[in-house]
Amino acid sequence: MNTFRHWEYHRYDPKTERLVESLCTLGNGRFATRGAAPESTAGAVHYPATYLAGCYNRLTSIVAGRAVSNEDMVRLPDWTALRYRCLPDGAPPGDWLTPDHPTLRHCHVSLDLRTGTLTRRMLFHDAEGRRLGVTHTRLVHMGDPYLAAQRTVFTAYGWRGRIEVESVLDGEVTNAGVDRYRALAGGHLVAHRAGVEAEGVAWLSCTTSASRVRIGLAVRTSSRPLTYVDRRCTAGTATQRSAMPIRRGRPVVVVKTAALFSSLDRPLADPVRHSIEYAGRAPDFPTLLASHRASWQRIWNEGELMTAGESGRILRLHAFHVLQTLSPHTAELDTGVPARGLHGEAYRGHVFWDELFVLPYLALHFPETARALLMYRHRRLPAALEAARRGGVRGAMFPWQSGSSGAEETQRVHLNPRSGRWLPDHSRLQHHVNSAIAWNVWQYGLATGDTGFMHGQGAELLLHIAHFWADSADWDESLGRYRIRGVVGPDEYHDAYPGAAVPGIDDNAYTNVTAAWVLARALDLDQELSAARRAQLHANLGLGADDLAVWEEISHRMYVPFHRDVISQFHGYGDLAELDWDAYRARYHDIRRLDRILEAEGDTPNRYQASKQADTLMLGYLFRPAELARLFARLGYVLDDALWARTVAYHLRRTCHGSTLSSLVHGWVLARQQGPDAWRYCREALLGDITDVQGGTTGEGIHLGAMAGTLDLVERGIVGLDPATDGLHIDPMPLSEIPGSAFSVSYLGHRDIRIRFRPGRLGVRVPPSLLGPVPLVLPGGRREQVAAGRERWFRLPTG
Repeated sequence: MNTFRHWEYHRYDPKTERLVESLCTLGNGRFATRGAAPESTAGAVHYPATYLAGCYNRLTSIVAGRAVSNEDMVRLPDWTALRYRCLPDGAPPGDWLTPDHPTLRHCHVSLDLRTGTLTRRMLFHDAEGRRLGVTHTRLVHMGDPYLAAQRTVFTAYGWRGRIEVESVLDGEVTNAGVDRYRALAGGHLVAHRAGVEAEGVAWLSCTTSASRVRIGLAVRTSSRPLTYVDRRCTAGTATQRSAMPIRRGRPVVVVKTAALFSSLDRPLADPVRHSIEYAGRAPDFPTLLASHRASWQRIWNEGELMTAGESGRILRLHAFHVLQTLSPHTAELDTGVPARGLHGEAYRGHVFWDELFVLPYLALHFPETARALLMYRHRRLPAALEAARRGGVRGAMFPWQSGSSGAEETQRVHLNPRSGRWLPDHSRLQHHVNSAIAWNVWQYGLATGDTGFMHGQGAELLLHIAHFWADSADWDESLGRYRIRGVVGPDEYHDAYPGAAVPGIDDNAYTNVTAAWVLARALDLDQELSAARRAQLHANLGLGADDLAVWEEISHRMYVPFHRDVISQFHGYGDLAELDWDAYRARYHDIRRLDRILEAEGDTPNRYQASKQADTLMLGYLFRPAELARLFARLGYVLDDALWARTVAYHLRRTCHGSTLSSLVHGWVLARQQGPDAWRYCREALLGDITDVQGGTTGEGIHLGAMAGTLDLVERGIVGLDPATDGLHIDPMPLSEIPGSAFSVSYLGHRDIRIRFRPGRLGVRVPPSLLGPVPLVLPGGRREQVAAGRERWFRLPTG
């Protein structure tokens, strides 16, 4: 177990520091602080930042001669900032020290994944032989979502004198963490006020300029030995400076304890006054550390996934970042799944379809958190209904990028950094986000049995989305099928037909098939409702018997395009030109961002059978082979193993994996086929962020969907866990590289069901409960059950 406890960096490298900062971010589901050195300021190397879940603001920028409005997750004031320098006896003051100072001789960063603490140890050694050891220990409290703390210990070797320390609360920050956004406005905070209370608590208040979210941040700075403090304040900063005696054997300790409140909190209170009082009465650092560790232990008891080797260590890191972005505290908030976590400003902190890869894990471990994330969508249902109305269709059309209000936040233009040109952005046509939301609603219901939600808010989401798909489908007499036109699929490289005057492609296979699935599930759920509830929903949606008949027909007659005896990505995909893959790899080596390469050459991926990421193959990620075959049979198509294998091979050869989700999906699909290349893609999914395979993107924020997806790959993929109405299905697809695993899940109200998987064996332990036995469905349809308070082991087929 201790093997997987720490994630470490043994040297300081400015070229990778942004990556270290992202992967060493600490959070508690409410707010998070990047793992930047306290001595650092924002620039090309460092980017200290704190983000509050759900805190967005809108600014207008002039781009390519026109006004562009963007809503961003706001970078908040920096509570960690600490400056220091040595004042040796009989010598002039030294420089202010940072990791970039030439006297740095040693730097070691250790993220304790078990206890959620970050430790940075540095040793400075000057030309006179004087050495200063500096150890920072930081936490963002998992038990108390309003607190964070940082302890710094200074140790002198070979000299004595004083150390001068400045504890800074810095509110003069802007959003500037993503290079390609630099031309856009980033000053979100206004109306700064700062001060220091008589008790030594520094405070800062500010407000977001448009959304008017009020922020209150207070920091109590304490030191040992105690010393005189000089206090200086400007409108945007509060600084406390002190000089403390130091010599060998007498270290100096400085602790910053921060409290963060905002007008988003409930019950509503004055954020700055509340933060001052909270910071002032917060426990000392050892007490905070002990309670923080205990809180993390409770979370690991429910969310831990254990497997051996390097994969197990990476999976622990992934789980850590998922759980500190979407913790049990998230259940109390109005926030969605930010695609890049609370770790950076890429994608502006927006919510995409990534929850498709996150909620299955959460539903099986933290169902209350999963429900809260679905409620984020439900609260924005009115905005989705209005968006559909403006688009000329009924039902709910959820945005591709969502922020605070649920309005479409997808930018109208995006920058190609390779060519320097601003280009139209048509990704708002990715209406398949609606199916992702519906799928998560359905999966949550299967995992929890929460009929209150499923017959309430869940039914509203599912039926409104089904209504949208039914109204979006057009009958084509020549095909005898329903079609959905003018969309963009998961593969964002195809947003129009070659030379077309309008964006969008027709009959994206993934979009069409999942739309048909949504309609079928909506009809199933509709039949489960009480007569009164059904009548209420039908009245609210304006549904009649004829509408439901149309839903039924579309769910059986949706068009799926084929070519060359494989499932096409979309209608006409097989008519596109083939790309000379070898030539482009030889010229550019890394062609993940093929869209940027082609555009810089005056070309477009719309002309080629070349995909950014898994698109059609996403069907194999959502649905097990038998379920996918049944879904195609409902549509009147035959899908056998041979056809699916040809489809997988065809599209795999034509995908450049420009998204971190692509290798995850390909690995999952190939593992189900027991394909020889499965581990190659699974391994790439594991390494995606820690090696920054996309070249600089992880420093702008982790890829939360890919991280959560690797956890899901083990639990629902390799172990084959599949919650259903008739029991917990377990149908493993073993990978020799991950031969065993152990984790606890929740299912139908049971908590802490312990699953242990070994080659050919499965152990299931159910804790004592009044809920009765847990039904299991094992390979071959074998039905078993495990009584509450019992553990059973089962033999499984091998090979």
